[in-house]
Amino acid sequence: MATLSIHLQQRSFSPPNSSPKPYHSASTLYVPTRIRCSSKSTTDSSKSEENSSYFKELRNVACGVLAVWAVTAVSPVIAAGQRLPPLSTEPDRCERAFVGNTIGQANGVYDKPLDLRFCDYTNEKSNLKGKTLSAALMSDAKFDGADMTEVVMSKAYAARASFKGTDFSNAVLDRVNFEKADLTGAVFKNTVLSGSTFQEAQMQDVDFEDTIIGYIDLQKLCVNKTLNEDTRVNLGCR
Repeated sequence: MATLSIHLQQRSFSPPNSSPKPYHSASTLYVPTRIRCSSKSTTDSSKSEENSSYFKELRNVACGVLAVWAVTAVSPVIAAGQRLPPLSTEPDRCERAFVGNTIGQANGVYDKPLDLRFCDYTNEKSNLKGKTLSAALMSDAKFDGADMTEVVMSKAYAARASFKGTDFSNAVLDRVNFEKADLTGAVFKNTVLSGSTFQEAQMQDVDFEDTIIGYIDLQKLCVNKTLNEDTRVNLGCR
């Protein structure tokens, strides 16, 4: 049961021929009214039917307000619970990308977090090819010019990372978060892009030749205004 105390404008109902009390100098008065939201309703036989209906309506409105308030109050707590873990202090955490998640699968299962945040793999041409980077934390890392062909990045978090000129040919990029990432000149030839998001990403001169992408995902991708006109035509954006 939720309880909400608010001030409501209550009508005064006086029986016919009764003497009005001194504090009823106006047709309405303001009194603090406590409204309880529950599945059980009570009826006060001393109140008139009109009065009961009036306050029932007010109660429903107030309960709706209370429900909206509860959702907005709880939402920040939920968001706070989804924050990224602290940056790993392992001295070789960046080199772990060259091994990948040895038990990582498409659903992002891993033995311990693969923390690649802020690592620099610029022009890495051999050690990332075909690696499994499922559920990797890649935000703010640099992969400019890297060869990431045939990698598996299911459920990876790559927000704000830089992939300028990165080759993702024949890769599986399932449910990757590329929010605000720089993908200028990246190559997604014959790449699976199921469920991946590109909100506010830089995507000039991106190669989507033979990319495998769902219709809904394509619609979301086409919203990105940094796509070249030729790219939009090749993707079938309207």
